[in-house]
Amino acid sequence: METLNRADIDAGPVNPASVFRPEILAWKAYHVADSTGMVKLDAMENPYPLPDALRQTLGKALADAAIHRYPDPSPQALKALLRERLELPADMEILLGNGSDEIIQLLCMAVARPDAVVMGVEPSFVMYRVSAATAGVRYEGVPLRDDFSIDEPALVQSIEKHRPALLFLACPNNPTGNMFDPEVVRRVISRAPGVVVIDEAYHAFAGTTHLPVLASSENVLVMRTLSKLGLAGLRLGFVVGRHEWLGELDKLRMPYNVNVLTQIAAGVALRHLEVLTGQARAIVAERAPLIAALARHPLVHVFPSSANFVTFRVPDGPATFAGIKARGVLIKNLHGAHPLLANCLRVTVGTPQENRVFLEALALTLDPRNG
Repeated sequence: METLNRADIDAGPVNPASVFRPEILAWKAYHVADSTGMVKLDAMENPYPLPDALRQTLGKALADAAIHRYPDPSPQALKALLRERLELPADMEILLGNGSDEIIQLLCMAVARPDAVVMGVEPSFVMYRVSAATAGVRYEGVPLRDDFSIDEPALVQSIEKHRPALLFLACPNNPTGNMFDPEVVRRVISRAPGVVVIDEAYHAFAGTTHLPVLASSENVLVMRTLSKLGLAGLRLGFVVGRHEWLGELDKLRMPYNVNVLTQIAAGVALRHLEVLTGQARAIVAERAPLIAALARHPLVHVFPSSANFVTFRVPDGPATFAGIKARGVLIKNLHGAHPLLANCLRVTVGTPQENRVFLEALALTLDPRNG
């Protein structure tokens, strides 16, 4: 029998452009800036390491990890600990993810019917839009008002027009830092024809939660992460909601998606949760003076924040970002991400020393004569 090779069947070249989806080829990969040697205030991380005693406890626990075995695919003990320590509703299910990003991706995959729509307000967390595109679902973003509050009439109108299967609302919102009016959120939920996901990634710094809404609204899920609380390196996120939602979503989850080291480390940290919540209180205490210092500068407009970061506007965002970076401090340049973020920058609340270094770098950049 004559053997055919690929050239006999199709003479065209095989390369990414001939195989991958056009929208994938057009994207740029998610960029993570090199922070080597910098004061790192760009990624909303907890700046405080674990205390030595807790590190030793963690080290001993990890030394006994059965890394030659696959992890528990559905760690009930860890879920029970999350429920107990974070005061999650006892009658709601929990689904764990490799960070919140995986859960967002699973949700977008789950609703990816033809003509389905994923919706969010903008500016907000970029992974809502990216994950929708990855799943091949159309994304509709509804602009916030100039003060970053929800434009309720515009959002309701968009909901009625597009009938979204999935609506994301981050509370507090990233990258703006503000909380949305809870009454507006409740009214929006009542108008949504699909599932509404309240993303509480920054819950530890806000002092409020939408968890009680789960009892009264059957189409709501609440998503959280341990990353902002001080465990960013573990990549553990979770979503809380009714079993009928999470039972279906669990079918899309990859087996063993939360590795054994993360499961053990998260368990140790949750048993010593007071350490992390104490650090969160320290961050909140530093947030107010940081906002006040920014507000005193005549060239800075600072926005309210209920998160562990602060967003502010300057006359020339890109130039100011470059000047601060040249002085050894890495923050986030938001200019160009959305029209409402023109000339905006975002800084993570750091330690008192890190905040002082940042403020000095900002002052020297905005007025070099200060140096």
